[in-house]
Amino acid sequence: MDGGSRGNRAALGQCAIAVIICDFKGQVLFEKSVFLGLGSNNWAEYNAVIEGLTVAKNYTRNRVEVYSDSLLVVNQLNGLYQVKNARLKSLYTRVKELEKYYHKVSYTFVNRTHPMITRADSLLNRELDLFAKANT
Repeated sequence: MDGGSRGNRAALGQCAIAVIICDFKGQVLFEKSVFLGLGSNNWAEYNAVIEGLTVAKNYTRNRVEVYSDSLLVVNQLNGLYQVKNARLKSLYTRVKELEKYYHKVSYTFVNRTHPMITRADSLLNRELDLFAKANT
């Protein structure tokens, strides 16, 4: 799962997300990208997790492993960091509600060079490019 925002990192930019659902062997079962509109990078990353957990219900109710290149989001969801931003708190709460559908959910930080993060990043950037092209 990946979320991204174009523009100044300190400000809001155009956002998109991508979700890739794989089985335990790494076979891609589903992939999706969505343009979200204006938001921060962290807001987009949380929305990617929410979309991923929502879609994963169609494939399993057992164990779900979420891989993200957002250290902040992973550490917040693992309880290592507090969620101080009010906009992110509501998204955090939504993620925690979605976790109840599964036997176990784990969150793992991976580098941007991870093959599935690279693939997700490409998908979300395609959404951002399509938006930019339509609005020029």
